[in-house]
Amino acid sequence: MRLNNQIKILKMKKLIVLLAFVSISCMGNAQKKAAINWMTLEEAVAAQAKEPRKIIMDMYTTWCGPCKMLDKNTFHNEDVANYINKNYYAVKFNAEGNEVVKFKDRTFTNPNYDPAKAKRRNSGHQLAGYFRVQAYPTMVFLDEKADLITPIRGYHTPNQLELYLKFFATRDLKKTTKEDWQQYQKDFKPTFKI
Repeated sequence: MRLNNQIKILKMKKLIVLLAFVSISCMGNAQKKAAINWMTLEEAVAAQAKEPRKIIMDMYTTWCGPCKMLDKNTFHNEDVANYINKNYYAVKFNAEGNEVVKFKDRTFTNPNYDPAKAKRRNSGHQLAGYFRVQAYPTMVFLDEKADLITPIRGYHTPNQLELYLKFFATRDLKKTTKEDWQQYQKDFKPTFKI
């Protein structure tokens, strides 16, 4: 009987140690996850007036698998999120949604939006067309005056996106040549942890 009690106590101790280890592991992973400070385009443009920064806009759709991968694998990467929060205003925009957006003295809508298709392919938003978005995901980069730098199409890993994030954030793009970009790509060494 005494041996049975000792075995039960030993099993309980092992269970407690295992639960403590799992809890600590989960807490460590939660701390590694970082969040981007997403805002609307109107909020980002208003923030630029107070503190000039470039804008990165994630143009996604609800049905797009690579969009979900970009969000999960890249935008939740600690280095990516921290770099974007420090150097950009970040906008997340459903390119087939029904949001009304006021931008550059214009109002953009999705006049053919069908609420019955909210979770699947829908009509494209006028703002997506304005920024020449033709596929999802597309990251649209804007300068400090909210003028288009370029759209970057497709899924990108943290290190692939790092190339663009750092180039656009650190360059006077009006003075940058095609040769500057080619040399930057050639010399670039990614530092974001995956």
